[in-house]
Amino acid sequence: MARFVRWYGSGPLHLLVLIASLALTGYAMVRLFAVRPLEVAIWFVGAAILHDLILLPLYSLADLSALSVLRHRATAGPTVPWINHLRVPAFLAGLLLLVWFPLILRLAVPYPGYTGLSYDVYLGRWLAITGVLFAASAVAFAIRLRRVLLAARADEERPPLDPDGPP
Repeated sequence: MARFVRWYGSGPLHLLVLIASLALTGYAMVRLFAVRPLEVAIWFVGAAILHDLILLPLYSLADLSALSVLRHRATAGPTVPWINHLRVPAFLAGLLLLVWFPLILRLAVPYPGYTGLSYDVYLGRWLAITGVLFAASAVAFAIRLRRVLLAARADEERPPLDPDGPP
C-alpha cells in the first residue's frame, strides 16, 4: 500500500473516485455529442476560452491583491490562516453568478415565462446568498480564531516545568 501511495500520490479510493468521475464525464459527453454536437463543441471551446483567458487572470489578480493587502498586517499573538475564509465564499458566489447571470442581470428573455418568477427576485436572492456565505465564513473564522487564542492563553497560564522537581 505504501508503494502505491508513493507511486500514485494518494490512496486507492482517490484513484477509484477519479476514474468514476472521468467515466461519468465521458458518458455525459458521448450522450451530449450524439444530440447536439456543434452546440456542445462551441460551448466547450467557449468555456475554455472564457475561463483560461478571462476568468483565470481576473480571479488570480483578485487573490494576489487580497494577499498583498492583508499580508503586511502585524500580529502580536497566534493567528489562523484566513485566506480560504475569503476564497471559498467568493468562489461560491462567483459560481452562482456565472450560472445564473442571465437571470440576475435580467438578460434572459424566456425564463420568467417558464419559472413564473419575475426578474426582480434573482438579484436580491443572489445578494442574500452571497451575504450568508460570507457571514458563515466569518463565523467559522471567528470560531477557529477563538480556539487558537484560548489554546495560547492556556499555554501561557500553565506553570513552567521545574527541571529540579519530581518527575
